[in-house]
Amino acid sequence: MKKLLSIIFIVVLGLTACKKETSTNNTDTSATQARDALYSLMNEWYFWYKNMPTVKTTDYKDPFELMDAMRYKTLDRWSFVSDYNEFMATMSGTFVGHGIRLGYDAVNNNVRIVTIYSNSPLYTNGNGGPGVRRGWIIKKLNGTDLAPIFASGNSTAYSNLIGASTAGITNTFIFTTPRGNDTTAVTIKQTFQVNSVMLCDTVKLKSGLTGHIVFDAFIEPSSDELKQAFAYLKAQNVQDLILDLRYNTGGILDVATQLASYIAGTSVFGTPFIKSSFNDKKAASNNATTNFTSINSPLNLSRLVVITTRETASASEEVINGLKSHFTVTTIGDTTNGKPTGMNVWATNDSKYIFAPVTFELVNSAGQGGFYKGFIPLKYVKDDITHDFRDRNESCYKEAIYFLEHGTISTKGTYVYSPVKTYSEKPSLLNNAFKVYKPQVIK
Repeated sequence: MKKLLSIIFIVVLGLTACKKETSTNNTDTSATQARDALYSLMNEWYFWYKNMPTVKTTDYKDPFELMDAMRYKTLDRWSFVSDYNEFMATMSGTFVGHGIRLGYDAVNNNVRIVTIYSNSPLYTNGNGGPGVRRGWIIKKLNGTDLAPIFASGNSTAYSNLIGASTAGITNTFIFTTPRGNDTTAVTIKQTFQVNSVMLCDTVKLKSGLTGHIVFDAFIEPSSDELKQAFAYLKAQNVQDLILDLRYNTGGILDVATQLASYIAGTSVFGTPFIKSSFNDKKAASNNATTNFTSINSPLNLSRLVVITTRETASASEEVINGLKSHFTVTTIGDTTNGKPTGMNVWATNDSKYIFAPVTFELVNSAGQGGFYKGFIPLKYVKDDITHDFRDRNESCYKEAIYFLEHGTISTKGTYVYSPVKTYSEKPSLLNNAFKVYKPQVIK
């Protein structure tokens, strides 16, 4: 039973109303067959197969349970089993929901919009004008105050309140706008095509015209979106770039190569971007070098600043690492997730399960990799969900601008890690680096 694909992901921590990737209470033939197929696959392809715990397959009723038992937990936080349809929908950029991500602002004890997709009906006011944006407060959902739920991390209460990921479910939001006005919106869950380029604009600084991209995920539609974004930035002749990857947990490695190629410019086309190394059973036939690709609208940058958080993972980290061996990359925000690995992806022949074990490690052209503790930023800045991405008062964006204008960071000060509790409508499986994202069917 097998389909092959390669990816780069992390697991998003936070509140979620999505169906968890856990097994059902029923044991059926397809589940046990898939479990046994996973056992064979892990022993052949898993990067840390020598470090796997000894297991007895019959102790586990399905591949979900077996994957959790077999993972080398010292390093592996990412290998997963998922529902086939959910995985394929995610990689194509579709899901069901309102098109929003919510976060808890602990300082002000409220819940705010963290991201919103442009296809969300909440994105416009119904007349084509500006609608809900990052930073807006959600005062109530269906008459209930969300702040206590998010403060306590009660994901069950939130899931029950917002309802299942099913098209047609209606929810009523009361928002408080940045001007302090309350507004009510009744919105219906729909099937969305997400936009991975959340924002592409320019900002005029003392140092010159600077490009600014907020990039959400390395998925199938991203190639066309990046093509449009960089054609615009190229036409504007930007000198520097602020690349916001704070919520980008990974995805397709080919797309990561494209992004890096746009940034690095023509001088590196055809030279090594990253190198993949498999286990000793698969190294001879699978170890490979991925080169920067010739691409339209490459930039000619002086400086690159990347905004990161602990959700910045895998394919995002490979863009940072792959570019590091060619020019200086400055990161602002928080330490990245620390996933210098990628995955091949298989599907069972009944198109029911996806298997995505870690199968290779990645290094850049200088042989640098192994960043399991993540990349430490030049300046620690807490994610500021109280402002929109393009607001020059948003803390991370403000610090990136300061660096470009002054050539150094602002006063260091103190920093205490305090993650923003979030709910995302994206399934948590979209958090990795896939070399090829079309699964190979397991025979």
